[in-house]
Amino acid sequence: MEHRCNLIIDSCCDLPFEVVDREGVELIEFPYVTSEGERADDLYRSTSAHEFFQAMREGEQPTTSQVPMHTYREVFGRAVESGVPTVALVFSSGLSGSYDAAALVRDEILAEHPDAELHLVDTRLASVAEALLVYEAICQRDRGMTASELARWAEEARFFVDAEFMVDDLEALRRGGRIPGSVAYAGSKLDVKPLLTIGVDGKLVLSGVARGRKKGLKQLAEYYRKRAAKEGPGKHVVIGNADCEKDADRLKEALSKDDDSILFLESSIGPVIGSHVGPGMIAVVFWGGDKREELSVADRIAKRVRGAE
Repeated sequence: MEHRCNLIIDSCCDLPFEVVDREGVELIEFPYVTSEGERADDLYRSTSAHEFFQAMREGEQPTTSQVPMHTYREVFGRAVESGVPTVALVFSSGLSGSYDAAALVRDEILAEHPDAELHLVDTRLASVAEALLVYEAICQRDRGMTASELARWAEEARFFVDAEFMVDDLEALRRGGRIPGSVAYAGSKLDVKPLLTIGVDGKLVLSGVARGRKKGLKQLAEYYRKRAAKEGPGKHVVIGNADCEKDADRLKEALSKDDDSILFLESSIGPVIGSHVGPGMIAVVFWGGDKREELSVADRIAKRVRGAE
């Protein structure tokens, strides 16, 4: 089948490689650095999730950086040369400067090729939340959406992807600057498992705490029950885990008891996201309500004043 548009995605979507390995879909691999040097997040083709997280348990402290501009130039250049209208879905600008770099390169390329069609979407999502949007975008593309339609779809759909995840502790997130030190300190002192979600701006938000993993898994299941859309693009639920497959199975089992029609997509948290959340992170992602409607009245007014969405 000839597609009406191509897709560019990045490895922070944490989907299995076989899901994204298809014609007209190009993967940008984020870099990360371990004690052995720089590596590419290739969706676990060159290492396994267990090997990566076991190294972290043994003291490895991997670091990450944004996608180099020359990578975007190469990939966007190929997209323009192909002549096929293309949509690039990029990791949240709330967590990385990569979107800004991609936007600069896109503008440069379109200045040189004004007739080219290259759409750029800030997913405002990360990891398995980004996975759900990317997965459904591939499905929409395969059903015949044009590039401009798909870009508009993604810019709207990103606000309906709901996610909650539990981490073992907040130290890796604090070290990477993804949350304030005061939040990490409170979490460690209270000896709790933090629960986080992704806000409308694509940044991490502390959504709750659980005393122990067992209670945390129950709270993740409850979060899904309260917030999952009754209608929508399908009953797809992404369960992501950072080398804690037994807990992922327990969470699936809890959700299946209520609804045996759920279609689960399973995902291993990749090394770039994994560097910040550490081993033991577990997530539930699904289609929910419009996150923009949850903003406080004051925030809605502020957005209107700024002319934002």
